[in-house]
Amino acid sequence: MKRLSFVLFLLLSVASFGQSSVRLEKPDMAAVNQIIAEGMSNSKVMQHAFYLTDVAGPRLTNSPGYQRAAEWAVNELKKWGIANARLESWGEFGKSWQLDRSYIAMTAPYYRPLIAFPKTWTKGTNGLQSAELMVVNLADSARLDALKSKMKGKIVILGRDDVYKHSFTADARRYTDEELNKMAAYEMPIASQRTVDTAAERRQRENFSRRMSAFTMAAKLKAAAEQAGAVALLTMSMGHDGTIFVQGPSSRGAQHKDSADAFTELVVSMEDYLSFCRLAKAGVPVNLEIDVRTTISKQSLDGYNVIAEIPGTDPKLKDEVVMLGAHLDSWQSSTGATDNAAGSAAMMEVMRIIKQLGLKPRRTIRLALWSGEEQGLFGSNGYVKKTFGQTGALTGAHEKFQCYFNIDNGTGKIRGIYAQGNTAAAPIFRDWLAPFKDMGASTVTLENTGGTDHLAFDRVGLPGFQFIQDPIEYDTRTHHTNMDSYDHLIGDDLKQISTIVASFVYNAAMMEGKFPRKMTIFKQ
Repeated sequence: MKRLSFVLFLLLSVASFGQSSVRLEKPDMAAVNQIIAEGMSNSKVMQHAFYLTDVAGPRLTNSPGYQRAAEWAVNELKKWGIANARLESWGEFGKSWQLDRSYIAMTAPYYRPLIAFPKTWTKGTNGLQSAELMVVNLADSARLDALKSKMKGKIVILGRDDVYKHSFTADARRYTDEELNKMAAYEMPIASQRTVDTAAERRQRENFSRRMSAFTMAAKLKAAAEQAGAVALLTMSMGHDGTIFVQGPSSRGAQHKDSADAFTELVVSMEDYLSFCRLAKAGVPVNLEIDVRTTISKQSLDGYNVIAEIPGTDPKLKDEVVMLGAHLDSWQSSTGATDNAAGSAAMMEVMRIIKQLGLKPRRTIRLALWSGEEQGLFGSNGYVKKTFGQTGALTGAHEKFQCYFNIDNGTGKIRGIYAQGNTAAAPIFRDWLAPFKDMGASTVTLENTGGTDHLAFDRVGLPGFQFIQDPIEYDTRTHHTNMDSYDHLIGDDLKQISTIVASFVYNAAMMEGKFPRKMTIFKQ
């Protein structure tokens, strides 16, 4: 008991000392002002974004489009004089997939082109096919085997009775002061607190259960259609107004070298899909023609990240590393502008700004543009595992790591930062954000945020952070959709992002002390 008390006292003392000492690490305002001038008045961020989107195209991991973007990024970084710019393997990813042709139209009861997009790692249709549409309803699940004999040569869909609900709110929005103040006031919950089971939570569970029933039926229908020799399966996009939310097949690991090529499956616009359902319900036959061609290759299975550095200049600290990153890969239906060419272009611009200004960081600044994020943070997890080891492993690489900063929430400008439960980091971030209050960035929240590459660092005890960004139209229009193009980027916001991140990265590289870790209390 005495030993545990001593350990608790020691940990609390270290945390207290870390917090009080790092508060004195004020930003170098001369350097910050230089960064602001370069980042806001001489920005090249939209040029980077153009090459990563319009020129490179969709950037599915291990696809020709990803390779084009990654090689362009490496070459551009080398032109700026950034050191050690390279492609670095993080391990085996799986098969390459590329869409070569996609055409689908309704031919009866009349001709109409359709808005649709194939899922990744699906095979093609072996040329142009004409087929009758077959609708299978949720209530047919018990007799799915009996219906299988009718699916051969058909294009199959799961019947739905959804009703389009008009929205009278804008797709794009920014955080309100009230929302940001709520984030800033967030307090870490006590683990022992028990949450009351509310009626709203029960309704949420019921809705989830209904969705899972439909999801299970859709998976069974897909398997039955493939076994029966159907031409293709169509599923409905959750978007509207022609927006297609589309990713990969429902089965994870479809890219694995030993997995069979996925059955041909396309996501169709909600408006077209519901029209099919109404026609079928009225007994009106629907015929379609479809031609999907894909290239699936096992020639190269590894996944690659883009890595580059600005070497540190302090003999005592140059082996320590400050990292910044964003994921370079995207899904297939557009050019992945807000997800996440925006982040990749901004992080490249950070490196350009620091190099262009001739700043001399004490620690090494290392850029990483990740691949495989969309399939499960593969690139960042693979890098962290190879470089820093597993959770809790206090290796020399851990000791030489300062912190990591990530951008992956669309085109919206930075409004602050998630401290990820790191109470000692919060006052540092408040000081570092102070010069950017007039740019709309001042909020520090202890909240955790998930879903992107900073988690690869956070889960092994290394300081990893994602910035708070205005949502704009990310979840409503661009995230994983056919609308995620260059046109949906906001240049002024990306300038602001690049400038703030450059300041944070430089400040972290210049600190006297070690960036604080989250305090962890180990049980005796």
